Amino acid sequence: MRELRISFFATFVILICFGTVMIYSSSGVYALEVMKNGMYFLIRHLMFLLIGTVLTWWAMTIDYRLLQKWARLILGVAIVMLLLVLVPHIGKVSSGARRWFSLGPINFQPSEFVKVALIIYLADFFSRKQAEVRSFKKGFLPIILVMGLLCALIVKQPDLGNTVLVFVITLSMYFIAGGNWKYLLSMFLAAVPVLVILILKAPYRMRRIVAFMDPWNDPQGIGFQLSQSQIALGSGGFWGVGLGKSEQKLFYLPAAHTDFIFSIIGEELGFLGAMAVVVLFVAFIWQGTRILKHTTDSFGYYLCFGILVMISIQVAVNVGVSIGALPTKGLPLPFISYGGSALIFNMVAVGLMLNVSRTQDLGG
Repeated sequence: MRELRISFFATFVILICFGTVMIYSSSGVYALEVMKNGMYFLIRHLMFLLIGTVLTWWAMTIDYRLLQKWARLILGVAIVMLLLVLVPHIGKVSSGARRWFSLGPINFQPSEFVKVALIIYLADFFSRKQAEVRSFKKGFLPIILVMGLLCALIVKQPDLGNTVLVFVITLSMYFIAGGNWKYLLSMFLAAVPVLVILILKAPYRMRRIVAFMDPWNDPQGIGFQLSQSQIALGSGGFWGVGLGKSEQKLFYLPAAHTDFIFSIIGEELGFLGAMAVVVLFVAFIWQGTRILKHTTDSFGYYLCFGILVMISIQVAVNVGVSIGALPTKGLPLPFISYGGSALIFNMVAVGLMLNVSRTQDLGG
């Protein structure tokens, strides 16, 4: 699998490099006006990349099977972090959400660590409980209790996007482990009214749904962000207006370098550039699926599957939101959007997949 591993890593590096260019292009004017330094976000992104590179190297070189022994401890640490971030004066509040720890110049978002910790825990659980996975008491109830606790803590921040992602990761891994489809169906049916209640209880979530249905009904109000995103994509045409020449990033499109960076890619590099990004992600997921196919160790198999689900869902949701196919969720585009915690833990996840592949080659 050496050639496969090299192509998988090369695609990953191309996405990282492309993201670095687009973060500078989409944030330079905003950084100059607000931060008085046009390279503010680029410098921070490079700092996150350095941290991510060190941790990715660590994830690639350790014996990943040790994580199975530490799985419950890692999940416990993640839960403690989610509890602490909700404590006043410990968790940092920004835009009405308490999701971060402030560590000097760096903000750490524990929910990004939680997703990787959950995947490690579930990979350990399903590799140990393969004979009992269809049992309600021993195979289904334990993971649903863990998932429920994590979702409750994340939605309290509030962060509905990552809450839904934790839900999807858990049930996807339960399904691939051979779980009982009746339990899966019951969870989906039970989740629908809960999701509706969460949307109705938060006026800003309801506004997002209304904006998604018809952003052009109120393009200067609730539909502003989605309409500006569509203007950006439409302005790019086939070839784009040129790298660095976006007009929507000039304080028209909010979150241009984070959640809506795909729209800036479409504007500056056109349909061709946007499709190139989609093709890169398709290649990345396809290569990851081939790594999964060649993995014989059950813990490594579930670990790789969970990582692929996590990254794939984020890509699909981010692109879907940018083109107006999904309501705004606040999930970044992996490896491309600005955001330190998400970048670092997505990089670590890729490192773990490369580790599993390398260990398989060595006969591990």
